[in-house]
Amino acid sequence: MKITLRPIQPGDEPFLSALYASTREDELALTGWNQAQIAEFLATQFMAQHRYYLEHLPPSEFNVIEGDGQPIGRLYVGDWEEDVRLIDIALLPEQRNQGIGTRLIRDVMDRAAALGKPVRLHVEQHNPARRLYDRLGFQAIEDRGVNVFMEWRE
Repeated sequence: MKITLRPIQPGDEPFLSALYASTREDELALTGWNQAQIAEFLATQFMAQHRYYLEHLPPSEFNVIEGDGQPIGRLYVGDWEEDVRLIDIALLPEQRNQGIGTRLIRDVMDRAAALGKPVRLHVEQHNPARRLYDRLGFQAIEDRGVNVFMEWRE
């Protein structure tokens, strides 16, 4: 599969919203809410996160990940003053555990190394992606309750 990145566009919001929802399915299955309640919650949370990222983060790249020209995920990265920030990476469920995320994160790591900066990210304590970050050499540098702040240095 040929993996490419392209900047997000306003027409991508339905895909990005569905992608966001796919990352929260397991967590929300435990709430006991009906499908309408879950859908409303997810739509609200996605829009809040999406707007926050676009309006409040330092200059960053917000990209759709495409596989053979079809959207399969998102990769949000910031080249900030002190670090390269992996803001968010998410793939559709059927694209996970195939090495795509690893390849893209390694690209971010290479970019940071070329700039002489660390890569930093936040990950939820029990997110399965935490194992990937550990394997790639990220170290926990601060426990922030629900999240862990992690860093990779060359």
